[in-house]
Amino acid sequence: MRSSTAARTSVLLTSVVLVAGCGSSVTADSSAPPSGTPGEGVTIDNCGREILVAEPPTAAVGLSPGPTELLLRLGLADLLVGQAQTQSAPLPDDVAELASDVPVLGQAAPPAREDLLAVEPDFVFSPTTYEFTAEQGFASLEQLDEAGVTAYVATGGCAERRMEGTVEDVLVDIENLGEIFGVREEAAALVERGRADLDEVDERIREAERPTVAQVYVEGRTLSAIGAGIEYDMIHRAGGDNVFSPDDEAFSNFFAAQITPEVLAAENPDALVFKVSGPEQEEATASYLTSTFPEMTAVREGRLIAINSADTMPGTLGNIEVVRAIAEALHPEAFSS
Repeated sequence: MRSSTAARTSVLLTSVVLVAGCGSSVTADSSAPPSGTPGEGVTIDNCGREILVAEPPTAAVGLSPGPTELLLRLGLADLLVGQAQTQSAPLPDDVAELASDVPVLGQAAPPAREDLLAVEPDFVFSPTTYEFTAEQGFASLEQLDEAGVTAYVATGGCAERRMEGTVEDVLVDIENLGEIFGVREEAAALVERGRADLDEVDERIREAERPTVAQVYVEGRTLSAIGAGIEYDMIHRAGGDNVFSPDDEAFSNFFAAQITPEVLAAENPDALVFKVSGPEQEEATASYLTSTFPEMTAVREGRLIAINSADTMPGTLGNIEVVRAIAEALHPEAFSS
């Protein structure tokens, strides 16, 4: 890839269009003992649901690599009893070994309800609400609640949040996990590193001119654009000026929309950011863009920036990594030293 985050493969476009967004907050349960004492509980407002976690979980499942990575980086490897959707992206090299013995409950898709409940989890962390779709054979939020399992959806992962999601939503998830599992210091350190990474990008591009950018997804000959949500915020944080926005009618109800080549050509962006699932899709997408838009500024000047789809999913540190990757491609001079 001309510009991408660390080796991660991708999720399918179905993940792109099915994913939704949510807001989450955490407060101490007023009926629980003081902080730090046995039996402490926390109450979380997660995607419109109020969740009471009376005790730190002891059997957790990450329903995709992003959430699994967060649990590992918080030092919770010994509590993991399952991981899922492992084909969507590899875990980063520095934590992959920690999960080598964690059972894989589903490689290409979320686990079936029976498979998930078979490992007897008491906490399940999902990037979106799709992983809880009963019609797909997955355990629903209601079924997990009946089984005594706490289900947590990434802050950017349900419908109420998807249009307004931001890169910093993952930091909210980290803080919430720190409260839930009683690892506040580890969470605070991870949040601090994430904010420092974003602050460094902000500082490097502070005086840079903002090129116009369109973020697109190509499947065959079908062209879609991103105009809202976390992906929109990524472009902004990376020092780009999105040519599509939530103010556009096409994106008034959903963060992505199918567009015609003529619509994109009329915008003539300085750079194109596109999601891919690996080298083959990157090559195919780049070929489509260069052949379809030979006179576009982004194509003529070689500003085609590939990013891994998995890094745009809610609840993953890849959100922050993508910001830097795009910023480096848009403003190479700002990162030359």
